[in-house]
Amino acid sequence: MLKSALTLLLLSAMAAAQATGAPIGFVKTVSGQAEVVTGAQTQTAAVGTPVHLGSVLRTGARSSMGVTLRDETVMSFGPNTELTVDEFVYAPAQRDGRLSTRLARGTLNYVSGAIARQRPDNVQVRTPTGTIGIRGTHFVVEVDAVTGQVSAR
Repeated sequence: MLKSALTLLLLSAMAAAQATGAPIGFVKTVSGQAEVVTGAQTQTAAVGTPVHLGSVLRTGARSSMGVTLRDETVMSFGPNTELTVDEFVYAPAQRDGRLSTRLARGTLNYVSGAIARQRPDNVQVRTPTGTIGIRGTHFVVEVDAVTGQVSAR
């Protein structure tokens, strides 16, 4: 019981620290037009642009972007994609964490990092029509911008 309470306290403290501005990841690749929106600040994405809790990641037509999070999760976005990072807590010493994102439209190529490898139930990718629970290490999902239909492979 004490261990669970300490873990919860640590995860809460880490979430608070991340909410105050510590990056949870960085842009690793960009082709074409892409941006990272955090709060009221919009940055043109470039290699090294920080990604924060709550960041909205967007790509334009004929564009792509790759992001790596602190737990080594790799997310690559195709053209006309929008994804929001709603939750990211990473506690490597406790082998624990949580990741939750929302894919509004576009294509996401996802490769699991430490959180999904250690706690697959703690990772979610929500779409307009459902939630993808992570059970493997790699998947591709596409949300049609017009119909909201989701296809995964």
